[in-house]
Amino acid sequence: MKSTTVRRMSLSTAVVAALTGVAACGSSGTDQDGKAAGGGAIHVSPIAALRSVEKSTDKADSAKVRSSTSLGNLMAVKADGALAWGHGLKGTLTITYTGGQMAQMMRKAGSTSMEARYLQDAYYAHMSDAYAQQMGGKHWLKYSYDDLAKLGGASGSYMKDQLQTSTPNQSVQMLLASGDVKKVGAETVSGTRTTHYSGTVDVASLAGKSTNLGAGQLAALKKQLAQSGITNDTIDIWINDQNLLVKKTEKADTAHGAMTNTTYYSDYGVPVTAEAPPATDTRDFTELLKSGGTVAGGAGTSS
Repeated sequence: MKSTTVRRMSLSTAVVAALTGVAACGSSGTDQDGKAAGGGAIHVSPIAALRSVEKSTDKADSAKVRSSTSLGNLMAVKADGALAWGHGLKGTLTITYTGGQMAQMMRKAGSTSMEARYLQDAYYAHMSDAYAQQMGGKHWLKYSYDDLAKLGGASGSYMKDQLQTSTPNQSVQMLLASGDVKKVGAETVSGTRTTHYSGTVDVASLAGKSTNLGAGQLAALKKQLAQSGITNDTIDIWINDQNLLVKKTEKADTAHGAMTNTTYYSDYGVPVTAEAPPATDTRDFTELLKSGGTVAGGAGTSS
């Protein structure tokens, strides 16, 4: 495979894994059906309820996540694993490509499934044996967030920021930013009684709305959405009576096409460990690009 294809595949793998990890992070919160856990009935506005969601999220440092994401013709992907966010995003996901251009690339690389490990300064993607044969026998590709920012331009900077600062609060902050968040009602999700909230963020009109976000938060949010080409983002969350998020869905139009995500959450507080793979089995993808990248055979598509 030519170096331009190595670059495209390496960056595409980085983008997909990064987006999947960010999408997997949701938010926890209070029961919005008018009852506190173990207490009597209470009645609060959606905004006040979501403010409580923000506070309780800070106390839930980790969770198991299971998600499915699609992004235009680029990909359809599923992820399953556990993530922690108390001190930057950390954890491990098994990512399976089920459709789109990325699935085709991964099939040619020898597998449609890979392990992704997230650490504070980088994440690592485990590639197939067939791909490793074309990289001197090394299975892991290392993606430094700083390198992604440099090579990916505005989108790379966006990814770096998201990966290093991502917290489950982001879903709630997006709903608060919508300015018209509403309580949909009580629903059952995965056998659990929940309360459903929904809101749509209109990026162009954020400045003119009472978003309940600080000026700094609002400016950062608008910048992130603009860099992704997002003009409208619809978010729905489902909260159980233990003050935890059970499900989140998100729909938006992006520069890469329509994006949809559905994520389920469980086992809050689960221990999460993630370590860098052995250096002897790891190659930095920037070194791969500098080498001229003759990664032939089934490792990718032609330029």
